[in-house]
Amino acid sequence: SVQVVESGGGSVQAGGSLRLSCAASGPTDERKMMAWFRQAPGKEREGVAGIENDGSVLYASSVKGRFTISRDNAKSTLSLQMNDLKPDDTAVYYCAASRMSRGALDRGMYAYWGQGTQVTVSS
Repeated sequence: SVQVVESGGGSVQAGGSLRLSCAASGPTDERKMMAWFRQAPGKEREGVAGIENDGSVLYASSVKGRFTISRDNAKSTLSLQMNDLKPDDTAVYYCAASRMSRGALDRGMYAYWGQGTQVTVSS
């Protein structure tokens, strides 16, 4: 089965940067599409950025222009570069993988989830 493991979370002041990484393993057909989600306390899990099977990249409007998602298929890794971080970006960030081809920011598309990594942004 597919496994995904996140790393790179931490604490940073507003305006700072962090880079998250996700190492994926398992059948490639089960991880055609990958994405980052986040969940803040008391809020629903939301899609942040995703890469669909054809390479299309989607971003939530709240992070567009500040976050960059990338995927290295040879190394089976997914990254999220987060710049100009804001206190509202504070959340647990999850890496997810899907056998589906489209719908990168729809959490219902994903069967495989990591344990999450905490990102805390202070003002």
